[in-house]
Amino acid sequence: MQERGHIHPISSLIREANRIFFDMGFSFEEGPLLEDEWHNFDALNVPKDHPARDMQDTFFVKGEPGMVLRTHTSPVQIRYMESQMKKGVQPPYRVIVPGKVFRNEATDMTHEAEFFQIEGLAVGEDVTLANLKGTLARFFKELFKGAQVEIRFRPSFFPFTEPSVEVDMRITGENAPAKLRDKWIEMMGAGMVHPQVLKNAGVDPEKYQGFAFGMGLDRLALLRWGIDDVRHMHSADLRFINQF
Repeated sequence: MQERGHIHPISSLIREANRIFFDMGFSFEEGPLLEDEWHNFDALNVPKDHPARDMQDTFFVKGEPGMVLRTHTSPVQIRYMESQMKKGVQPPYRVIVPGKVFRNEATDMTHEAEFFQIEGLAVGEDVTLANLKGTLARFFKELFKGAQVEIRFRPSFFPFTEPSVEVDMRITGENAPAKLRDKWIEMMGAGMVHPQVLKNAGVDPEKYQGFAFGMGLDRLALLRWGIDDVRHMHSADLRFINQF
């Protein structure tokens, strides 16, 4: 009998996230890895002097002025809204964007220069932070099946959301992973889409509002399966993959 291969934990998480969010009315979107500064920074309300534009954080592409390896999946939000407005399709919008991103930082047990994120965007006439909290609570509840999930928000700051929050999760119960049980863990950044970001994408901020969130899939995989080093994810070592 031919031996079957094993699914990489990141691929497994993307498939599962797609299923969970699809059931909540979200569609799947993707965008280019090589991005222009307008979509990666300017349209997302990141000013020219923001530290994220420094060489320490961003890979600028030699010979391609104004082009970068995308530092987050948020540019796809802008591209999606732009494309819908060009078609004359008004909100509501609901999309998730899983994909690879790049940051020029040192590699260690919890950091990689390339990693995966998943981004979510919901825009409509009556979207609130309560909708965001309910959406994330359902996602984590289905991801950690059988466990009790709590979500809490803490005030934060991101240029592209206002108000902005850090999202913590706590899971309890016998089915919760032992390392996570009863502990508050920071999971992601989120918030209400800044009106200027909606305006930059062609959406009327006087009529529509929305929420957005983004989390690292590599970090989520570390927590879910108790992986001790993020570098295993990109090692191409079959001894690691074959455990899943």
